[in-house]
Amino acid sequence: MSAENQKTTELLEQLFAAFNRHDIEGVMACMTDDVVFEGAAGPEAHGNRFQGADAVAAAFVNVWTTMPDVQWNNTSHFAVGDRGVSQWTFCATTPDGRRIEADGVDLFTLKGGKLALKQAFRKDRPLLDPQ
Repeated sequence: MSAENQKTTELLEQLFAAFNRHDIEGVMACMTDDVVFEGAAGPEAHGNRFQGADAVAAAFVNVWTTMPDVQWNNTSHFAVGDRGVSQWTFCATTPDGRRIEADGVDLFTLKGGKLALKQAFRKDRPLLDPQ
């Protein structure tokens, strides 16, 4: 693995550790000021699109607020040049008590050593009944 690809993989590990701590400062430290996040769901073909650090941060905080136990488990990462990929299992409890457990991936584009684009894709799995 090239040194550049290793640095990107380490950045993705840092990002997901911050996601699982619900640490918005840690998450946003990995991203450019003009970052774009395309969520896994939404009315457009690309999902809901959030542009700029403030909008992206608000979207992530909203997920943590709505589903306080949310975690991205079983992560693995790889990078090639200015692109990175993270694979994970999204696990959370919805406000009505049902569970989400679905595999997904994020596709990243980097600029200047930080994440400039995060595109999320998640399996469309039915919600699970409370345990």
